[in-house]
Amino acid sequence: MKYIVLQGDGMADYPLASLNGGTPLSVARKKNIDMLAQKSIVGMIRTIPAGMHPGSDVGNMTIFGYDPRTYYTGRAPIEAAGQDIALDKDDVACRCNLVTLDRQGATTTMKDYSAGHITTEEAVELIRTLSSSLRHDGFTFYPGVSYRHLIVWHHGLDGITTFPPHDITDQGIDTHMPAGAGADKLIDLMKSSWGVLDAHAINQKRIAAGKDPANSIWIWGLGKAMHVPKFKDLHHLSGACISAVDLVRGIAKLAGFDIIAVPGITGWVDTNYTGKAEYGVNALQDHDLVYIHVEAPDEAGHNGDTALKIKAIEDFDEKVVGGVLNGMKRYGAFRLLIMPDHRTPIARKTHTEEPVPFLLYDSEHEVDSGTSYDEFGAEKGGIFVEHGFEIMQRLIHGWR
Repeated sequence: MKYIVLQGDGMADYPLASLNGGTPLSVARKKNIDMLAQKSIVGMIRTIPAGMHPGSDVGNMTIFGYDPRTYYTGRAPIEAAGQDIALDKDDVACRCNLVTLDRQGATTTMKDYSAGHITTEEAVELIRTLSSSLRHDGFTFYPGVSYRHLIVWHHGLDGITTFPPHDITDQGIDTHMPAGAGADKLIDLMKSSWGVLDAHAINQKRIAAGKDPANSIWIWGLGKAMHVPKFKDLHHLSGACISAVDLVRGIAKLAGFDIIAVPGITGWVDTNYTGKAEYGVNALQDHDLVYIHVEAPDEAGHNGDTALKIKAIEDFDEKVVGGVLNGMKRYGAFRLLIMPDHRTPIARKTHTEEPVPFLLYDSEHEVDSGTSYDEFGAEKGGIFVEHGFEIMQRLIHGWR
């Protein structure tokens, strides 16, 4: 038996008047997923435990089968694991976005949490300049992918309240700055970045080209090192993961998964969907389970772009789901889980905590579900998984 998880990040949404009460997931042309839905267990699942922030860190931990209430320490430590950054016991990892702030007028607002989805090449040069220019004691910069980077605060404090920048798009930053003991050090570091980034040639070129400049860093998601039991020790199965983002790779590495490198994957709508499916199927030659993560629907949701989110879902269906189903013909029995980690509603431009739809297909035990895979069909099915981390057990051992 082989096992596949296809995670369409943030696919779930709210009904939209512009879609006549439909959602991006319900109106998208997704022939492969719709075909599977007729033969699968379809229901709703809670991926975000009550009281926890609806982040992709919490949602993906849940899908991997780990209860976030037990193991979660913060987002940045997971991403540090994804970059193979070792944290000492007194180190605090911090997520460091390159963002675009609108600093015109009396109020400074969060214009773009991703600095226009800045390229990795541009971003790495900016982070390296910041590292050499901002010599604040105890902080080390680590470049990542696109707008996503890390800072390690040596002998830092992890009880500081911070806000994800994608939660405050178009809002003033004054009431969303880090707060608590030691927060002044983070605020000083963030504001110190402004002059360095404003003067940088990369941002001057971006402005001249009509693009948003990366004119600030934004620090959030603090935490100390996280540890979880190895997946193979728990389930006696080997795992592989494909993702363009350090967050998902970090959870996978902590769980003992092998990371499969795929050319051209970006974490954006221009990612190499086909390559993810191809490399994922090939990984099953040497692994029992593969976890394929696609970030694009989430990014479209954060941008409030309905058409782009629908396209991302359709590309996910055609190129990832379709590619995997075609590739699995070379194997025998398999089980397949399709779901998002959380909702990223167009109307909110950020994550929300409501349950999301899931689809669990078993090639040896097809069922007549009589429902569709979207928010409406999954709710009507009457199946609900309260403790989301149990879905991995259902995938491995079957629904019955």
